[in-house]
Amino acid sequence: MALKLFRSTGYSSILAPGETHVAKHPGWVVLAVSLWAGFVCNVLLWRAIRALPDTEGLPHALALAAFIAAACALFLSICGWRKTLKPAATIILFLAGLSACAIWSQGLPLTSIAEVRLPRLFMPPWASLLRWQVSLLLVVLVVLPTIWVWNTRVRRLPGPAQLSANLRGMLAAAAVLGVFGFLLFGGAI
Repeated sequence: MALKLFRSTGYSSILAPGETHVAKHPGWVVLAVSLWAGFVCNVLLWRAIRALPDTEGLPHALALAAFIAAACALFLSICGWRKTLKPAATIILFLAGLSACAIWSQGLPLTSIAEVRLPRLFMPPWASLLRWQVSLLLVVLVVLPTIWVWNTRVRRLPGPAQLSANLRGMLAAAAVLGVFGFLLFGGAI
C-alpha cells in the first residue's frame, strides 16, 4: 500500500495562479469599455485635439466624453452580471464605433448632431464602407476592443458581492453623469 502525501487538485503545478488571481473584476471591464466608448470613439474630442492651438472647444469635448463614458458605465453597471456583461459591452462598443464612423465618414458637423436623424447617426453610407479608411476605423474602434472583451476572463463574484459592485458602479456613474450633464446642458461649458 502506497502512502499518499499530497492530494491531486488537477493543476499542473501548485504555484499556478487560480481563477481569482488571473480574472479581472467586472468593474474594470465596465470602466475600460466606458472609457473607450466615451473618449476613443468621440469624434468631437478628436476634432478638438486636431485643432489644438485653439483650445476653445476642448473643454466641451472633454465634458461630452466624460458624459458619454458615464452613461455607458451606468448601462454596463446595470447589465454587469456574469451572463450579460460581455453582450452589453459588445452592444456599447458596436454603437459607439458605428456612430463615430458615421460622423467621421459623412463629415457631419457636430453642432448639428441633435438635428441629424438617428439612423443616419448610427449607419455610415454603404459606399463609405468600401473605403479602406472607414473599414480600418471600424476594425480599430469595434472589432479589436470586442475581441479583448470576449477574451478577458471576468472574476465570478457571489450574488451579494456582484449586486454591491453593480450598485456602487451605478451610483458612481450616475454622479458623474449628473455633474457633466449639468455642465453640458446647464450652459456652464
